[in-house]
Amino acid sequence: MHFVNAKTILTPRSMNIYRGCSHGCIYCDSRSKCYQFTHDFEDIEVKQNAPELLEEALQKKRKRCMIGTGSMCDPYIPLEKELGLMRRCLEIIDRYNFGATLITKSDLVLRDLDILTRINNNTKAVVQMTLTTANDELCKKIEPGVCPTSRRFEVLCACRDAGISTVVWFSPLLPFINDTQENIDGIIDYCVRAGVHAILCFGIGLTLREGNREYFYKALDKNFPAPQQGLSLKQRYQKTYGYNYVVSSPREHELMIYLKERCRQNKIMLGTDSVFKWIEEFPERDPIQPSLFD
Repeated sequence: MHFVNAKTILTPRSMNIYRGCSHGCIYCDSRSKCYQFTHDFEDIEVKQNAPELLEEALQKKRKRCMIGTGSMCDPYIPLEKELGLMRRCLEIIDRYNFGATLITKSDLVLRDLDILTRINNNTKAVVQMTLTTANDELCKKIEPGVCPTSRRFEVLCACRDAGISTVVWFSPLLPFINDTQENIDGIIDYCVRAGVHAILCFGIGLTLREGNREYFYKALDKNFPAPQQGLSLKQRYQKTYGYNYVVSSPREHELMIYLKERCRQNKIMLGTDSVFKWIEEFPERDPIQPSLFD
């Protein structure tokens, strides 16, 4: 890791405290060259002045809103356990009566459940958790540096018990790997049991472009070795998709229909724009003020 003093932190309602990640997810789009990383992805850039910048920005905001993080890099990478920058930022969000929403794959978020609960009691907090496969063994292959899906389910349950709304990112679904009806059933079962409010799904597939494509194919060779006869999984991707940016499952149409029906049956909100709109809605109520007699 290396430390920097950033110039800004909010753009305009989201922030990334860290730049880079150690989760090692084989499909990570953030590795793409278009994001112009000037350092190795695993050499994580730490914006050490993030809390100070956030407090300065919130002091200037005329209207309270939801403050988001995790869209580019997970705020709960292992380094956060030592550095505590995310926790300090949440404390500032709480102090200034803003809302908070975050995207993560890590159970480290449970450390900050106390602050998230305070924020939620005062304004609104939403925890967004990525679940790609219901199979823990497969999870270890495609998301090797982070806790397995079964543990993330426990995080969702803990949020439910604390009264914090949750959203699941059911993405990406990798063609020929986890694009199955069985996987959809497994994820829906987790969501129902954890009381998940909504599911974000961007279709059955993933995106591949320069930077993350090479990393993905190298991981396929390592984790899904070639059979004695026939094409390897990497060769199958190359033959089917070439250098396409959008890599859609051959089963996308039928599986999206199935996913929509399972969500409808279980009264789980499904979408993209509608879910993002719900996440970003800030409650129009006065923040709870401390009693003079406490």
